[in-house]
Amino acid sequence: MANNRRSFIKQAAVLTGAFSATSLFNQVHAEEWRSAEKRIAHLTPGQITQDEDFWGAIQRSYSVSTNIMILNNGGVSPSPIVVQQAVERYNQLANEGPSYYMWRILDQGREPLREKLALLAGTLPEEIAVNRNATESLNTIIYGLPLKTGDEVIGTRQDYPHMIQAYRQRALRDGIIYKQLSFDFPVENEEQIVKAYQDAITPKTKLIHVTHVINWVGQIMPVRKICDMAHAQGIEVIVDGAHSFGLLDFKIPDLHCDYFGTSLHKFLSAPIGSGMMWIKKEKISKVLPLLCDDNPQGPDIRKFENLGTRSFPIEQGIGEAVNFQLAIGSKRKEDRIRYLKNYWAAKVQHLPKVKLHTSLKPEYSCAICGISVDGMTPQQLDAALFNQYKIHTTAIVFENISCVRITPHVYTTIADMDKLVKAITAIAGQVK
Repeated sequence: MANNRRSFIKQAAVLTGAFSATSLFNQVHAEEWRSAEKRIAHLTPGQITQDEDFWGAIQRSYSVSTNIMILNNGGVSPSPIVVQQAVERYNQLANEGPSYYMWRILDQGREPLREKLALLAGTLPEEIAVNRNATESLNTIIYGLPLKTGDEVIGTRQDYPHMIQAYRQRALRDGIIYKQLSFDFPVENEEQIVKAYQDAITPKTKLIHVTHVINWVGQIMPVRKICDMAHAQGIEVIVDGAHSFGLLDFKIPDLHCDYFGTSLHKFLSAPIGSGMMWIKKEKISKVLPLLCDDNPQGPDIRKFENLGTRSFPIEQGIGEAVNFQLAIGSKRKEDRIRYLKNYWAAKVQHLPKVKLHTSLKPEYSCAICGISVDGMTPQQLDAALFNQYKIHTTAIVFENISCVRITPHVYTTIADMDKLVKAITAIAGQVK
């Protein structure tokens, strides 16, 4: 035990931990995953998406409940076992002497973590800040931008409430003008969406806020087209990537946005309470940090990480989640989760009384799908799914959206989807 502890401390001290060939992920999964990769080497990407034996190895890497079926991964996702173990190991180390192991050992691990996230995001490490969730990331940017009285911001009524309230507070405090578009999703026309933003622009417009994947119903917004349109008119764009990062196969610079925030505990399956902020390098100086810094107008992204005492074990556990993501492959993961969503949704979309609130076309949705049953409120449908079948979803009633949101993940099985289809069919058939 003592030798194992000394070995672990030595690894942390030289900044290896989750980021080396001796990572916990490699120790636990390397052999099984290499074998799985060899077995599917001859298959096409589409065939791999539907290969249940291959995905079985990934499903076994999670410790999800067998008593209830979790289909609210749009809220928060469970971490793989290896990520949980990493957090536990770092927490045990920290508690051997917090002021030493946290501040002199684990705190040094943020730099290799920054590099790991930058690799996944396709950005410079100096553009990445590690924090606790998308709300913290995006609120930091929203409150930190040098907007003044009369400056206009364009968002939508379907954006996430914490962002909407942040802009309203800036309007209250600073006199900015916050304008909201409204969409009736699903929308299967990118130009229609872009034009809606474009038509709302005036000479006073300084910022457009876009939610990459609408959390209520999973609509994928044409972010790059919106950004290009906005930049042509000298307008900056902030992107809420809470439900896209770790799900869709993209690099942040591909979006052409100026600012980006996300939660890592959703589709990346990082420890609960972890997030990431990205700001284009040349724009860091103009954004003031939400919390204090000795050089608030400086160009160092680290000025956004002054949170005081934080959970270093959670931060370091992110690295194992990134290892897990890279081992699966971002495109392969996106295709699999979209396949699961379309699998169940296509089977119920033509049932009497059933309505989908999400497109099944790949360019417009991936994991999240909204569903309603005529004659039932979202709360009633959500309750029926859980009380009768132990299927956990979430009821959505927000602005013009009224549905139940259903969101599978890589640990979800085809048997789970078949059970969901059976449940929806039975429940819809009982409604008079």
